[in-house]
Amino acid sequence: MFRIERNAFGRLVLTQPDGSVHEGVVPVRAFPLAAPAEGVSLVNTEGRELAWLPRLDELPAPDRALIEEELADREFVPTVLRIEAVSSFSTPSTWEVVTDRGPTRFVLKGEEDIRRLGGGALLIASAEGINFRIADRWALDRKSRGVLERFL
Repeated sequence: MFRIERNAFGRLVLTQPDGSVHEGVVPVRAFPLAAPAEGVSLVNTEGRELAWLPRLDELPAPDRALIEEELADREFVPTVLRIEAVSSFSTPSTWEVVTDRGPTRFVLKGEEDIRRLGGGALLIASAEGINFRIADRWALDRKSRGVLERFL
């Protein structure tokens, strides 16, 4: 089994079973939205895969924590909890939402920027280049569901 740790510069260091050491390792999820705990690749600075992790929960807790910290730093996909207001029901429109990271506003350029992920999950791409996730549109409050229906 490999070993993973942080060096003095905060970069991940992977030591493989054969003793080879790789600095600057980057974890990359294969399915970041559909299966975030499954299929993580550890790649070197050139983008070559060094190790494949079928499931994060199979790793020892310290290794898993390091990888999850690194992934959290790289991935920024706030989850929409509630839709407060929409400037217009035609696009482009400005959305005011409450996310798991606080309230924010974004511009939706077109209805095609709302993608269905399955199981009621949606991914909304803002004009600013930030993706917002709705984990389950059916679990949103009635007002938020009504706004979404006008765009789907």
